[in-house]
Amino acid sequence: MKLSTKLVRLGTETAFEVLAKAKKLESQGKKIIHLEIGEPDFETPDHIKSAAKKALDDGYTHYGPSPGLMEVREVIADHQSSVHGKKISPENVIITPGAKPIMFFSIMALIDQGDEVIYPNPGFPIYESMINYVGGKAVPVQLKEERGFNADVDQIESLISSKTKLIILNSPNNPCGSVMDKDDIRRIAKIASGNDIVILTDEVYKDLYFDDVHESVFDFDGMENRVIILDGFSKSYAMTGWRLGYGVFPNEMVEPVSRLITNSVSCTSSFSQIAAIAALTGSQDSVGQMLEEFKIRSDIVVEGLNQIKGVSCISPKGAFYAFPNIKDTGYSSQQLSDLLLENGVALLPGTSFGKFGEGYLRLSFANSRENIKQALDIMKKVLE
Repeated sequence: MKLSTKLVRLGTETAFEVLAKAKKLESQGKKIIHLEIGEPDFETPDHIKSAAKKALDDGYTHYGPSPGLMEVREVIADHQSSVHGKKISPENVIITPGAKPIMFFSIMALIDQGDEVIYPNPGFPIYESMINYVGGKAVPVQLKEERGFNADVDQIESLISSKTKLIILNSPNNPCGSVMDKDDIRRIAKIASGNDIVILTDEVYKDLYFDDVHESVFDFDGMENRVIILDGFSKSYAMTGWRLGYGVFPNEMVEPVSRLITNSVSCTSSFSQIAAIAALTGSQDSVGQMLEEFKIRSDIVVEGLNQIKGVSCISPKGAFYAFPNIKDTGYSSQQLSDLLLENGVALLPGTSFGKFGEGYLRLSFANSRENIKQALDIMKKVLE
């Protein structure tokens, strides 16, 4: 069997590979503390689950339109209009099975062979994977610790060429937990407008700021014509297994992306979409409670990591990740990740998020305080 040569350009998400290794060790009787997977350790709120059950009974078990059920697109449009302070039409909302397809379809719709895409590194690995897969050129902008893991806008500007077609932003950031400054976002908006570049802004963690308020490149005048908003329900509402995401697209992209959906997944499950209405219009108490817990865990993680020999960690400003510096331990990111897994702690090497992640680890603190403290004790014992 001869597979497509394009597959060699397709990467992966290492979190799922490490999870599989950890599960195998658990099946052999070893206790593993899971800090590798980016998944809230909370249950989907009851009112959302009840809405899905009712939707099943009400007959939402059939195909729907490729871009999503209009009554759900209307609710999402109202929600996003409130978030961004400008009117968003439901016609510009496209619902997908998970937020990751928004990356996939956006890059497929925009990027031709040789087109350049500027993306954050360390950053979510699927950005680079999809750019490479479609034949584009992935141009990394390094997120440096001394800048709080935020991009240098001067560097972004220096990377732009006549072939630059897309800039990807992510705030709060995975894996670093960093948050972009409003003035930096404003400058990027101006640069994109001046060079006729589209921006994909990944805002799936928009409800998980520890101190700051949400700032978006979409909010500046005229940017709705060149910005794609990526969002979803997995993180804010602990709905990872529901596979429910959406994008807000410029007018010109709605029909092409809808056509890509028709050719791939047909549509997103109807009863799940009805549950999305309950998520956005029902009580938001669970979101606030989850955020408060993540704040507490963040403090525990940062304090504990900074007490380990050879490790230092700046405080994340959002999401539920810490990105500690391990350069003084004498281990590479992969070596230390493997060693800690052998000792019962599953986490990710920084290189899972790109070449500039060397010298770092990513810890997800979407686990209980007790388990986090146990993991930190193990890390300290291993390194000291």
